[in-house]
Amino acid sequence: MAPRIGYSSQHVSAVETVRKPPTLRFSRRSDQTFGTAGTVDSFEREWAEMRTGSLLAGFPEYVTFEGRAVELRLYNIGIIPGLLQTPEYARVLADSAARRGAITAEQADERVAFLMERQAALVRTPPPMIFVVMDESCVLRPVGGSAVMDAQLDHLLAFAEMPNTMLQVAPYEMGERRTFDLPVNILTLPDRSVVCYAESQAQGNLD
Repeated sequence: MAPRIGYSSQHVSAVETVRKPPTLRFSRRSDQTFGTAGTVDSFEREWAEMRTGSLLAGFPEYVTFEGRAVELRLYNIGIIPGLLQTPEYARVLADSAARRGAITAEQADERVAFLMERQAALVRTPPPMIFVVMDESCVLRPVGGSAVMDAQLDHLLAFAEMPNTMLQVAPYEMGERRTFDLPVNILTLPDRSVVCYAESQAQGNLD
């Protein structure tokens, strides 16, 4: 199995004996090897269920579609969209949630690691098209101090210059014409079907 999925036999053995948790990439490669992608018994589905404790309801299922999407449209309010966050920015948000008691310190670590895996899964050939519209509050709200924000804004500029992306900021002057009051992600899958995920503070809704 190890050579077929591109991991060492030691790594596979560690996952099989529960000494090392599987990553999103490991699960997807396993599904590709065994032809289980998109099924109820897929490795990715089991991986998502393992991570549910640190995520909003509805989100693990959404992620199974995100990694296969050919087009992502992200609309965000208040904070930078997760897929565009630097590790430092994401860490500040996760640690803040832990201090509030919303999640445990361990779950904060899981959130950051999970986000990095999601970002890595989008680095593929051909890359998906990614369109992002952020409310102005996303870039004006200070998170983690000037060093964290400076690095985050530099990261956004680099993202905007990529050939497969478009980044727009909706100014406050739009007033009541702002389209969304909650974060919304819209995915287009290879078969041109569309998946929509909207998130509130307490739950996520997948359609």
